[in-house]
Amino acid sequence: MSQQKLLLGDEAIALGALHAGLGGVYAYPGTPSTEITEFIQGNPLTRERGIHSRWCTNEKTAMEAALGMSYAGKRALVCMKHVGMNVCADAFVNSAITGTNGGIVVLAADDPSMHSSQNEQDSRFYGKFAMVPVFEPSNQQEAYDMMKVAFEYSEAIKEPVVMRLVTRLAHSRASVTIGEPNAQQQLPLSTGRQWVLLPGIAKKNYAVLIDKQPGMLKAAEDSTYNSLTLYPANKGKMGVIACGIGYNYVTEAQPKNVSGVLKVSQYPLPESQIRQLAANSDSLLVVEDGQPVVEQDIKAMLGTGYVVKGRLSGDLPRTGELNPDSVARSLGEETGACFDASKNVVGRPPALCPGCGHRDVYNALNKVAAEYPNARIFGDIGCYTLGALPPFQALASCVDMGASITMAKGAADAGAFPCIAIIGDSTFTHSGMTGLLDAINDHSNITVVISDNLTTAMTGGQDSAGTNKFEAICRGLGVEEEHLHVVVPLPKNMDEITRIIRDEINYDGVSVIIPRRECIQTLNRRMRKERALKEAAKK
Repeated sequence: MSQQKLLLGDEAIALGALHAGLGGVYAYPGTPSTEITEFIQGNPLTRERGIHSRWCTNEKTAMEAALGMSYAGKRALVCMKHVGMNVCADAFVNSAITGTNGGIVVLAADDPSMHSSQNEQDSRFYGKFAMVPVFEPSNQQEAYDMMKVAFEYSEAIKEPVVMRLVTRLAHSRASVTIGEPNAQQQLPLSTGRQWVLLPGIAKKNYAVLIDKQPGMLKAAEDSTYNSLTLYPANKGKMGVIACGIGYNYVTEAQPKNVSGVLKVSQYPLPESQIRQLAANSDSLLVVEDGQPVVEQDIKAMLGTGYVVKGRLSGDLPRTGELNPDSVARSLGEETGACFDASKNVVGRPPALCPGCGHRDVYNALNKVAAEYPNARIFGDIGCYTLGALPPFQALASCVDMGASITMAKGAADAGAFPCIAIIGDSTFTHSGMTGLLDAINDHSNITVVISDNLTTAMTGGQDSAGTNKFEAICRGLGVEEEHLHVVVPLPKNMDEITRIIRDEINYDGVSVIIPRRECIQTLNRRMRKERALKEAAKK
């Protein structure tokens, strides 16, 4: 029996996966994908069916664990933001060569306009690179419905499939019609040799993947998620190809002078429909949120003599998110006066929370760094990245997850002194440990600060993989006991902390300092929960 629910795009994905017979979700938190795993973790069906939903250390371990669940015959969902695709790329690309047993859906949440990201990377490129199908829902209803289709298709062709969302769809709500959950899928344990990617086997598997390409193209041509609407009265005018959420913007603009609209939500591109639209049009406008993936492909498909417009041509903005107004203007439709936040709203740059332990860490680092004319503090990804902004302005760099330690090492290798790395607890276990091992093996002259607030705070307080293990990890990697320190970042301890930082800067080798104090946000939530439990016990 169907019912209506008001769901975020992320929640629609999560519920769609649960109702498709999910065996497990594997993910590392990252905006705008985090809510998918959190929804699954909190859903009663997860507990009832024993669905795996614990956070992974990083996206690579998530992809590999999902591949193991697929091997064992269950359906697995892998979730990450777009830059996480870089982290799991080795396992992801090779999973197209091994193929799958139980279905695998790789959910990549892209972030056009870089609301909380370092780049505007488009995950559709990864689908093309691995030569696997990509689904791109245009609304929350499709996000829910597509999950079942994607899992079934993955099992039918024995390949992983990519599901691509963008921030605006992931974090907006709409009414979704949902059905009853399917039984949990369980295929027999795999027995094939295709999982052993020795060159002789991999070559055969790659040939099989190539042979599957025409079938993937036909599936896209026949897909109900790809639809062509022609307007005979406007034959010879501009046609529109609208991808994913871009289709919503086109329909909202209600274009009156176009020859037709092709909606694309399943890839590879439906070539015959594109050629049919092109034959009825004098030019094509490609509306896609992200990079000009489809625009480039259609230019190549139709040749230099055919006019293809979009982000590359300047008819749509080259960077940032699309919106109904920018799309309407590209279609020649009138738009009303736009609300310009930059002119009408006072800027509110993000800042570390009052009472945050990172504040005391930066006060100590800045105080000691000021004693050295060439001191450099290399930063990393997390709440503490805000140390780059006033009032601290402490960071010399922040490039990607784990780069603080390896950049500090490289700078020290070049003779820079002192070189300090600051990295968060979750980021350290995600991708900082290997950099620390490199530094230890080279006896690099760096000081590493693991600012431990006992949670993955930037994305809302998820479990951190290394909580209460960091001293043991550092010892195991080879940090000398006398140069491994744990401190409590509070103003009353400032003299002790600055003394330790100063001493370790002057030590010629690798030092690790772990300032540890619980995130103020998770502390407040925990205390509220404890008070509520005490009050309930009194009644």
